[in-house]
Amino acid sequence: MSTQPLYRRVADILRSEISSGAFAPGARLPSERELCDRFDASRNTVRNGLKVLVSEGLVAPSQGLGYEVRSHEVFSLNASRFENLTFPQNGDAYNTDVTQAGRRPHQEFRVEMQPASAEVAERLQIAEGATTVLRFCHRYVDGVPWSTQATNYPMWLVERAPRLAEPGDIDEGTTRYLAGIEVEQVGYFDAISTRMPTPEESRLLQTGDGVPVLVWRRTGYSVDKPIRFTVTTLRGDLNEMNYEIGDLTALGGEK
Repeated sequence: MSTQPLYRRVADILRSEISSGAFAPGARLPSERELCDRFDASRNTVRNGLKVLVSEGLVAPSQGLGYEVRSHEVFSLNASRFENLTFPQNGDAYNTDVTQAGRRPHQEFRVEMQPASAEVAERLQIAEGATTVLRFCHRYVDGVPWSTQATNYPMWLVERAPRLAEPGDIDEGTTRYLAGIEVEQVGYFDAISTRMPTPEESRLLQTGDGVPVLVWRRTGYSVDKPIRFTVTTLRGDLNEMNYEIGDLTALGGEK
């Protein structure tokens, strides 16, 4: 006889049924009363089992209508091609990648002057507190919040590239704009981590309980100095990142 708590068995069985497709994305689970009858369990036991699935990001409360299976249409981002000028683009890198995937991009911008934090100062090799231009965008895929992106530029660069301080999008993307004025990004350093979202990130990305975020920090370099520091925060349940490194001839048609 299993010594596993009953609420855990409730969670395990429902999780298996979600994975098998018995409950499709967007479908509602049976009511708590129905689950109590099915598992011969108390309402508290069923609720504890459902809380496990909520914490795993598999289901979400559905405004008094029980629990709904969360949709997980994952977007795959090729981080080695992103902003790489050797690959063709139609607009900026984000619009290009999302459109080529057959999906619908949308983004909202704000631009402001901001003193450099300790991290920004270290990445851009400027004094802490020095003025930078922050370009912040809130990005969506098919109308669903996908990521936020905050990029800081040093003022010496903004003086050479004044469009960086203008509100709204730069149609060709900032990397191509800078290359056009002979400030080419020739390399970048990436750092990637995961954590639980802050309350503000949860609000902007509409993450459910138990859904982490993927934090992607990229420092871009010209031939002699850093030119920007970007922090992209992505929903952990709707995104994956991949890189292409070395000779991938054998990958063939899967590339």
